[in-house]
Amino acid sequence: MMVVGVGSFHDLTSRGGVVETLGMAWRIDEAVIRGEIDNSVEGRVTGRIWLVGRERPLVLSLDGDCWRDLAGAKLKFENPEPEMQDDAAELVEEQSGVVGDMTASRKLKVALCDDEEMQELQRQQREVPYEWKNALYLEWFSEINGRVVIESADYVLTVSDAEWRMDQDAEEAQKLANLNAMRDFMAQVIQRRESAGPEEDREGEMDEFAWEERLKESDRLTDAYQEVLEKYMDDEDSERKEAFVMGWDGLLDALAERDEAAAGMGFDPADSDFEMEPEGFIGADDDDAEEEDRGIPFDEDDSHPLQIEAQELALRAMDLVRGDQSPGTPSYRLMTDLLQVSGKLAGALNGRGSGYEPETGFVLAVLKRCLNWLNDAMGACQELIDGEEDADHRAALERLRESALEVRGAIVELRRELNQS
Repeated sequence: MMVVGVGSFHDLTSRGGVVETLGMAWRIDEAVIRGEIDNSVEGRVTGRIWLVGRERPLVLSLDGDCWRDLAGAKLKFENPEPEMQDDAAELVEEQSGVVGDMTASRKLKVALCDDEEMQELQRQQREVPYEWKNALYLEWFSEINGRVVIESADYVLTVSDAEWRMDQDAEEAQKLANLNAMRDFMAQVIQRRESAGPEEDREGEMDEFAWEERLKESDRLTDAYQEVLEKYMDDEDSERKEAFVMGWDGLLDALAERDEAAAGMGFDPADSDFEMEPEGFIGADDDDAEEEDRGIPFDEDDSHPLQIEAQELALRAMDLVRGDQSPGTPSYRLMTDLLQVSGKLAGALNGRGSGYEPETGFVLAVLKRCLNWLNDAMGACQELIDGEEDADHRAALERLRESALEVRGAIVELRRELNQS
């Protein structure tokens, strides 16, 4: 059995497809009302998916095939409890592109408790009970929207008899094509810089703007890696798949060498202590790790006063927020933004007594980012103030906002001093 019509995400972009909203995956499983996927023609997947808040369905026209459990068949699915999702309204109606992994037999870890019980168990540092279920997993790479994913173990599924049969070799070929599509998509997301060569190392310290580009790339790399981990973390060959789709070819070579050495010594590589070191991240922990490797203890008390103030601000916010703290809510934004400020300031300002001296351009770039997070945090705090009926709690939120404004002023002043030095 041959796999026909299978392209890649790179093929789409290189032959004129314009990805206008390229970013992380669009996950629309909650907004799905019902849908149908048709792979009765080999090499083509078509379908329609109705979403809450949209009069017309998404129309799928994709190159490639489903996995063997759905290959050659027509699938109908229905969501018993559809909910509105803002992102779902932004998808273009015509979803043309290439298939990703499409199967009704993906294993999904499902919690045996509701969200409130899960949060309480996590707060008590107790294990959350789970069970494994078969889940519907529909993934495709749209020419316009990029990666779209539907994943649920709760849908009601109906699968027709297959019009044609896919053998194991064809399925492996399709899965390899899916891996390549994921790799091409991640390469577009990360947008790695082209190295300028040895001359780049002779230019001395980078300025704030060069560091900002480096930090943006690191952000994209971190976000991409989180997506990849989420998809492959439970796969039996997760290390290789993660390294492949992230474009870490050096790590792939290291894994191959490890396995070759392990085979010669007669032990299972899975039992070794080898750990994957992602390439290209810029984080606060990197310098701490280097200090520990050299046997130099990191002085936790060697903290910058501004970072201490930001940390105390974040802790106060965590004590004050209440109600809905799901992503996108004012409470969630307030906490996460202030935690970002505290963490990034620690990486840029702390530990100088132990020999850590970051470049001025790096510090300026981090401080500029902290200003953006503080602006958003103060906006979120104002939203909470406007909706708060309790006078005492509203006053506490107002004091928090004033403290955030003071931290912002201190950061502005520090940037001014660094620019003049």
